[in-house]
Amino acid sequence: MARLAGVSQTTVSLVLSGNKQGIALHPDTRARVLQAARQLGYAPDPAAQRLAAARNDLLGVFSFTATFPTDVAHSYYPILVGVEQEAVARGYDLVLFTGSSSAPAQAGRTDALDRVRLADGCLFLGRHVPADELRRLVEQGYPAVHIGRRDELDTLAWVGADYAEATAEVVRRLADLGHRGMALVCETDEALASTDRERGFRGALAGAGLSGGVVRAADPAAEITGAWVRAQLAAGVTAFVAEETDTCAAWRALLTAVEEAGLTAPAEVSLALLGSPPADLAHHPEPTGFDIPKAELGAAAVRTLAALLTAGEADYSPLVPCAFRPGHTAGRAPAT
Repeated sequence: MARLAGVSQTTVSLVLSGNKQGIALHPDTRARVLQAARQLGYAPDPAAQRLAAARNDLLGVFSFTATFPTDVAHSYYPILVGVEQEAVARGYDLVLFTGSSSAPAQAGRTDALDRVRLADGCLFLGRHVPADELRRLVEQGYPAVHIGRRDELDTLAWVGADYAEATAEVVRRLADLGHRGMALVCETDEALASTDRERGFRGALAGAGLSGGVVRAADPAAEITGAWVRAQLAAGVTAFVAEETDTCAAWRALLTAVEEAGLTAPAEVSLALLGSPPADLAHHPEPTGFDIPKAELGAAAVRTLAALLTAGEADYSPLVPCAFRPGHTAGRAPAT
């Protein structure tokens, strides 16, 4: 690298280490070193960096969502609140990496995650992640925790909500109200949070000997209509369940479809939401379902990352239970 940039090895070290000594360097010299580093595909080794300098007590937060969740209406915002509160309590500052939000297509580049090395360790969140890049980062020894289950990355620590059990509890509560036919409406999405809900739904139906099915809609607003709801009722479905996502598209479509069908909940049909409703639907009756402990998820992720930084490993329970929410959209199944 020094040869390519036309400088000494000492100068290369100064530039790549951030020149903490404050030695005067010409801007052109620094630019040549950085250009050489890019050409050679240089990625700083996190372990070596921590040996060379004390930790800076910075925790990173990297989001794979289309917009970084700093708006209070964003479904991930309460997670950031929990992250911030726990980080402050433990003496850490936060660095928010927003590049993938402004240009999400770049999140899969081979060097897209290297900038998180500015922090001692990083929290990641988002339904869809570049698995290969995250795996590479962790295998190089960088402390990382994903907020949300990530079984496919066996080297990555994660904390997540127990969606499967929470969904099963909703099904059992609906069964207690006399519902024998149920339908789960999901978006066309293979995210683990979605498959966990489906697994809990199917398992609870089978355990109680109930009938039902799962509908995965690529365009919920177009596919979940009043006519569809009427057809489901004719087939014996009396309770409709929808998953929560960033957009809550399935729940929005279900509410609209029930209204189009001329039905009311819970008098004529029961509805449940597997998660929390979006802020812009606060004027609707509170849905039956469960609340995701988002602030606790954020706090648990910080505790896990802190353990990785201080002890090199984390002894923790990755699943956080969700609390059932009675709400006002589910009632006893109609007699006919």
